[in-house]
Amino acid sequence: MADRGPLTLAAGRSIRLKGGEPMLVALILLYVLVTGLWPLARLLAEAFGPDDSGRVMGLIRDGLESRAARRALGNTLLASGGSVLVSLVLGTFLALALGLLRLPGRVAMTFLAISPLLIPSQIMALAWIELTGASSPILAPLGLAPAPGSTNPLYSGGGIVWLMGIEHMPLVFLAVRAGLAGIPADLVEAARVGGAGTLRITTWIILPLCLPQMLAGAMLAFSAAVGNFGIPALLGIPGRFPMLTTLIYQRLNGFGPTVLGQVAVLALALILLAGAALLLRATVIARLGFPVARGRRFTAFSAGRAEPALALGLWLLLGVLMILPIAALLATALVPALGMRLTLSTLTLGNFAEVAADPVIRRAFVNSLLLSLATALISALVAVPFAWLVAVRRNPVLRRLNALSDAPFVVPGTVLALAVILVFLPPLPLIGVSLYGTAAILLVAYLARFLPLVLRPVEALAQSLEPALDEAGRIAGAGSPRRVLRLFAPLAAPAIMAGAVLIVMTAFNELTLSSLLWSAGTETVGVMIFALQQQGNSTAAAAVSTLSLLVILTLAALVDRAARHRAPETLPWRG
Repeated sequence: MADRGPLTLAAGRSIRLKGGEPMLVALILLYVLVTGLWPLARLLAEAFGPDDSGRVMGLIRDGLESRAARRALGNTLLASGGSVLVSLVLGTFLALALGLLRLPGRVAMTFLAISPLLIPSQIMALAWIELTGASSPILAPLGLAPAPGSTNPLYSGGGIVWLMGIEHMPLVFLAVRAGLAGIPADLVEAARVGGAGTLRITTWIILPLCLPQMLAGAMLAFSAAVGNFGIPALLGIPGRFPMLTTLIYQRLNGFGPTVLGQVAVLALALILLAGAALLLRATVIARLGFPVARGRRFTAFSAGRAEPALALGLWLLLGVLMILPIAALLATALVPALGMRLTLSTLTLGNFAEVAADPVIRRAFVNSLLLSLATALISALVAVPFAWLVAVRRNPVLRRLNALSDAPFVVPGTVLALAVILVFLPPLPLIGVSLYGTAAILLVAYLARFLPLVLRPVEALAQSLEPALDEAGRIAGAGSPRRVLRLFAPLAAPAIMAGAVLIVMTAFNELTLSSLLWSAGTETVGVMIFALQQQGNSTAAAAVSTLSLLVILTLAALVDRAARHRAPETLPWRG
C-alpha cells in the first residue's frame, strides 16, 4: 500500500503510517479526547478558577474554608482507610485459602469471593440493610435482630467501613491471587525438603513474596473506596455521615448547575486522594517487587484430613458475607410489607408484579439494557483497533494516549459525571444542541468510563501475538482495516467477548454516573433502586434489585458457558 504521508510528533520524529492507519489513529484520538480527557481537563480548569468576587483560585479557598467540606473530607479519609483494613484481611485470607489449598468447589467459592465486583454497591448496601435491620427476615426469627424501632447499626461510619471493605475486598483478593500464580514450585519444594510445614512455608515464604501484591491491592481498594457513592449514599445520608461523593450529590441536587464550580473543588479533592493512592501503588510495586526465578508454577497444597473442615469453614464465611444478605434481600421482596415474616401464607410475588407493571421501572430496565449494550458494542469496536495499533503496530501517538485512556475509569465516577456535565451542559458547537437531560449524555459518560474494561484484556492478548502474522498480512497487500478485521479480531474474540460482557454487567446497574446525569425519561435501574429505597419503599427496591441480580447472574452463566473451554483464563473466577 502506498504511504499516506507522515504524522509528525512534538518531539520532532515522524512516523509513516500506511493504509488506513492515519484515519484509525485520528478517530481513536478524537474518541478518547471527547468522551473522557476533554471533560476531565475542563473540570480541573473550573476547580482552579476564580470565585464570584474574582479572587484567584477563589473556589479552592472557599472549599478549604467550608466546614461541611472539611467534615466530608475527614469522613472520606476515615471510612476509606478503615475499609481498606477490612478488604486487606478478608481478601488476603480468602486468596491464600482458595489459592493454596486444593478444596472441592474452589471455582464456586472463587465466584462468591469476587461477586462484590459484579453486584452493584447500592444492591449490596440494600441487601445488608435488610439483613441487619430490626425486621430482618433472617435474624429476627433467630432473635438476633436489633430491637423493634431501633436504628439499623449500618447507618453509621462503621457500617460504611464494613460494607465498603466487603465491596472492595475482591481487588485485594485478585491482586494476591496474581502474586500466588508467580510462585515457583521449586521454592516450595525446597522448603518442604528442609522440613518446613505448610503453615511455616505460607508465613515465611509465600506471604513475603505476595507482600507487594497485598499492598498494591490495598491501595487500589482505597482508591475505589474514595469514589464509592452507592454505599455512602444509602448508609451515610440517613446516618448523617457525609462523605465527599454524597456531599457533591446533595449540593447538585439542592442547587443545580449553579454550584458546579464549588463541587468541582470537591471533585478535585477526590482526584487527589485517588491519584495519591494509585501513585503509592505504583511505588510499592516498583520498590518492593523483586524477581523470582522462573520455573514450574506452584499449584496448591493438599488439605489432607482437614479438607472437610476447611471447606465447611470457607463456605460458612462466604455464606455470611455474600449469600445471607442476598437471601435477606430476596425474602424482603417476597413479603407484602416490610416487617412481615416470610412464611407460606405471607409469600407473594406481588412486589414483582407491581414493579413489572410500573411504566417508569420498565423504562429504566430498557434504558439500562440499551445503554449497557450500546456501551459494550461501541467500546469493543474502539478497543480492537486501539489495542492493535498500540501492541502490534506500536503506534507512538496511541501508545502515549493509551495510559491516559484509563483516567476516566480511575477517577471516581462522581468526578467524571461532573466533568461531563461541565462540557455537555452548554449547547454543542456547530449544532447548538445540549446533551444534558438526554440519554446521550449518559452514553458519553459510560463510553469514557468503561472502555478500559474491554481495552485491557484485548491489549494483553495483542501483546502475546506473534508479530510475523500481521507482517505477513501486510506483505500480502492487506491494508490496516482489513488486517484488523480479518487477522486480529478473530484471534482476540474471546477477550473481546469477556470484556464486552463485563461492561454490560457493570453498566446495567451503574449508579454513580447515572445519579447525577439522569433525567425524566432516562431513568436507569441503579437510579430506580436508590430512589425507591430513599422513598421508604424497601419491598419494591428489593424486588427491582432481585430482578437486576437475576440479569447479572444470567449473563455470568452465559459467558462462563461460552468461555469455559475456549478461554477460561478470561474469566476471573476460573483464571
